[in-house]
Amino acid sequence: MKIGYLGPPGTFTEEALLRTYTFPQDEAVPYASIPEVIEAVDRGEVERGIVAIENSIEGSVNVTLDVLAFDSEAKVIGEVIYPIRHNLLARSGLALVDIDTVISQPHATAQCRKYLAAHLSGAKIIAANSTAEAAQIVCTHPGNVAAIGTRIAAEIYGLEILAENIEDFQDNQTRFAILGKEVPPRTGFDKTSIICFIYQDRPGMLLQILQEFAYRYINLTKVESRPAKRSLGEYIFFIDMEGHIQDKVVDEAIKCVTCKIDRVKFLGSYPRFKVVK
Repeated sequence: MKIGYLGPPGTFTEEALLRTYTFPQDEAVPYASIPEVIEAVDRGEVERGIVAIENSIEGSVNVTLDVLAFDSEAKVIGEVIYPIRHNLLARSGLALVDIDTVISQPHATAQCRKYLAAHLSGAKIIAANSTAEAAQIVCTHPGNVAAIGTRIAAEIYGLEILAENIEDFQDNQTRFAILGKEVPPRTGFDKTSIICFIYQDRPGMLLQILQEFAYRYINLTKVESRPAKRSLGEYIFFIDMEGHIQDKVVDEAIKCVTCKIDRVKFLGSYPRFKVVK
């Protein structure tokens, strides 16, 4: 079974993948961007994909939400919550005071905003597609540049760690979605994700949607709006809830919501992540 992930090797996505699954290394397929991972699942190039969907510091990964909403039929079939520990990586011989440019994925630099302001306030920030790509660039760059990335990326690309655990909050975590095309069977400890498309703005519309779940005592774990990509002021709503589509109350609630709005897209029912202590 091939599993697509955001590459190149050394990303946090790969770390989360390798900590979750045990399989031959050549079955993990790196892609240059999150949309490419999702598209590979849609095309059948890989049976699974893993993409970041939410971070405890910076919130949702918007590109993941948008591709799943508008450009893909892939389903969420599982989730992984993984602790994120950022490190400042540079070529051997460089010190912290030498660094004038920091390269990383924008979510990573945002999660280290306080550290960068305190220690590298004058440094230029450059975006990369991933933390591993940033490390890959830094290892051959002739200037005084550093990357924010993983410890494994430092090993892969021959970099030194100038500072470790530079994230703004120690409990920094990212939730990754496992993508596929099927709906896993009910386990009794599940989550269901849907998208509500509301193109006609009417008073109390969101309340009417949420009441269907409240009436049935369904706990919502996330409600988030995103632009509907049509005109300013039009939104779609991502809703995560406890339970499985095979649960009668969940199925009834979603059917009732479907009767009230323009469209409901079912993103998947899947086992909730269990923290192993």
